[in-house]
Amino acid sequence: INMLRKAEPYIAYGYPNLKTVRELIYKRGYGKVGPGKDRIPLNDNATIEEALGKSGIICTEDLIHEIVSVGPGFKHASNFLWPFKLSNPHGGFKQITKHFIEGGDNGNREHEINDLIRRMC
Repeated sequence: INMLRKAEPYIAYGYPNLKTVRELIYKRGYGKVGPGKDRIPLNDNATIEEALGKSGIICTEDLIHEIVSVGPGFKHASNFLWPFKLSNPHGGFKQITKHFIEGGDNGNREHEINDLIRRMC
């Protein structure tokens, strides 16, 4: 948690809900597949089953459920997902030099992160 505290002035983080995670995975989801860990879009369940079948994850909905609920296969599911590439938010940032509590954009946004992610997709 100390590493997160050091990076807090430069990042926005929070607790996304099920709808936000589902939108991110369906719209911007890529997986690491194969020996070279190639970046493959998650447009079919066979890709997910091939990579995560041993963990009991066989479809996109299982992957979403595992990420949201932090279940027993969370480590495998999060390592399988490629980091999401998001654009700048529509309407821009308010102030990137201030903390969220002070009226800026960085730091712990808790459940307000959902609005920011929707503006960035």
